[in-house]
Amino acid sequence: MDLRQLEYFVAVAEERNFTRAAERVHISQSGVSAQIRALERELGAELFDRSTRTATLTVAGKAALEHARAALASAEALGQAVGEVTDLIRGQLTVGMVVGCTVTPLFDALAAFHAAHPGVELALREDNSDLLLDAVRAGSLDLALVGAAARPAGLEFRTLVRDRLVVAVPAAHPLSRSPRVTLRAVCGYPLVCMPPGTGLRAVFDTACAAQGLTPRPALQAGAAAAVADLAARGLGVAVLSESMVTDRPDLVARTLDDVTAAALLGLAWKDAGRPALRELLAHCRRAFG
Repeated sequence: MDLRQLEYFVAVAEERNFTRAAERVHISQSGVSAQIRALERELGAELFDRSTRTATLTVAGKAALEHARAALASAEALGQAVGEVTDLIRGQLTVGMVVGCTVTPLFDALAAFHAAHPGVELALREDNSDLLLDAVRAGSLDLALVGAAARPAGLEFRTLVRDRLVVAVPAAHPLSRSPRVTLRAVCGYPLVCMPPGTGLRAVFDTACAAQGLTPRPALQAGAAAAVADLAARGLGVAVLSESMVTDRPDLVARTLDDVTAAALLGLAWKDAGRPALRELLAHCRRAFG
């Protein structure tokens, strides 16, 4: 038997379907079936019950599954161990980032890492912060750039930016002339916010709940630039962070005097044991300073 056959076996067992397994390992269904048949002949037992549309493990298949997974894990560990010794890192890293990310140091870190370690395949996924954090906890993401109201539970976290909340309005808006802006005053106007699941929204909603306020955003947008653009056109008061409005001369930013909690932007990961992830984190530290 070879590792390729074990990989196909594990894929069919986990997907419970030969077609989906074939898509997962990027070969034809007939190729997967032929390799599984060859493995069964070598082992002298059928691994799957093919009498239904679902590929169900036989007793022999159940007995083989954990050993197959262990063999694949050992092979990966072998490659990583040799890679560390020879300074050759291979494999795949999946990185998540918040929707509408414009944090260029992250892109610089990815580019520098790719140049230094071309044998590592990089994949990038964009989503809301809460879904990215769930994916890091589940292991489907290796690293994520997220917004948060506090350090995420159960994960390693490096804070990159700590910002206070602000509201942003056109110069003609009454709030632009107010020397002191409170959360209660802001909630009296139509609001333009980022959606639930984003770090900035979590800070805002938590602050409102602490004061017994129930904000009703008129408009929501996933990218800070879109929130600012909508506010600039008079469609509502934008709720953003200080760094998000530094290059918006068309808006007047006012700090919320009664909100002291900061919005955090940072990198979250679960386990930096893999050489590739350790190297990427090192590039991130250099890029962000």
